Amino acid sequence: MLKDARQLREQVRTSGAPAALLLLLMAATSISATTLTIIVPALPELTRLLKADPATVQLTVSLFLVGLAAAQLIMGPLSDRFGRRPVMMGGMALTGAVSLLAVVLANIESLIVARIFQAIGASTGIVVGRAIIRDLFERDRAASVLGLVATVMVIVPSFAPLMGGLLDAAFGWQAIFLFTATTSLGVMAWVALTLPETSTLNVIQGETPSFWADLKDLARARLFWGYVLSGAFASATFFAYLGGGPHVVVSLMGRSPSEFGVWFAISSLGYAGGNFGASRLAVRLGSNTLIWLGIAFEAAGASLAVLLAVFAMDWGPIIVFGPQTLMGIGNGLLLPAAIAGAVSIRPRAAGTAAGIMGCTQMAIGAACAQLGGMLLAGATSAIPLALILAGVVSALIVSYVWLGPRRR
Repeated sequence: MLKDARQLREQVRTSGAPAALLLLLMAATSISATTLTIIVPALPELTRLLKADPATVQLTVSLFLVGLAAAQLIMGPLSDRFGRRPVMMGGMALTGAVSLLAVVLANIESLIVARIFQAIGASTGIVVGRAIIRDLFERDRAASVLGLVATVMVIVPSFAPLMGGLLDAAFGWQAIFLFTATTSLGVMAWVALTLPETSTLNVIQGETPSFWADLKDLARARLFWGYVLSGAFASATFFAYLGGGPHVVVSLMGRSPSEFGVWFAISSLGYAGGNFGASRLAVRLGSNTLIWLGIAFEAAGASLAVLLAVFAMDWGPIIVFGPQTLMGIGNGLLLPAAIAGAVSIRPRAAGTAAGIMGCTQMAIGAACAQLGGMLLAGATSAIPLALILAGVVSALIVSYVWLGPRRR
């Protein structure tokens, strides 16, 4: 093991996070992103082989997201009550077992159900991973480590579809589920062999853990909701781009889907850069300053989006992806600090806090993606997308000014 929990925390305090711990947390976090996107290239093949309509097959992706969001509300509190190790191991075992079962399924309805259970298990990598980081690190150091670990969430969604396409072409869609099973069960074994139980570090002697008391304290904490909503609205700008960006670039500008993909991959470097900046600056500047710095980039990106949409529509995809890059930097800076702040309000309930934050992020993000798709469907310019972004960033600023830490 990586020593027992107290020895590990002391090592973290004096010498920094061990590379083995960071790699494990990155691997656990990547399971959800991998499982979500690796199946996308195989959707047309599933439509043909399982004799299903495309809308039904698409539910393997959309309901996966629903399951991923809802499961975090369950897995977070369970990790507070029963421990980080058993919950993460159980989640990875569930994803692995269901992935193996999916190989022999012969109809789309069963496959959709399997994908939902995959999501429930995979959610533990996100929510429990965030709680473990808070168990071991004080708030600003936690923001730094979260920024480092979050870089995997940029890389994995970019390469997982490529991996899925290669597996589907070479061996069929079943190979995708075998790959998911192998990686999930591998992470489960890694956790079992090396990770100590860290939730015990937050237990106060003589205090009886109470889920409802912890939930009540979090619900009453104004600052907790300031961190949760600022993180949710910041990440919602990315989902708004997912919903409206393809219509602007492909439908209005006449560019190919592959060109859209290239631009999107390039602009994602902004988020990776912001994550790296958070990992370097969180301890030096503090989490709250990092959030304000992220808000500044978000506001600059939204303002630029409006200006370019009104005055420079003929400039091509740069009017979409230039602002997105700026806002990606803001996201990369802000999100690790907001997550660290939310899970630090009540350390004993770090899992519950992480679950609430993750679910809120996905719920608001999904709403913004749907709104972007609806408003852009009949649009003749990028102005509706720019206005959505400006509105989301305005909500981000208002929520943090109203609910964030008070300044003297």
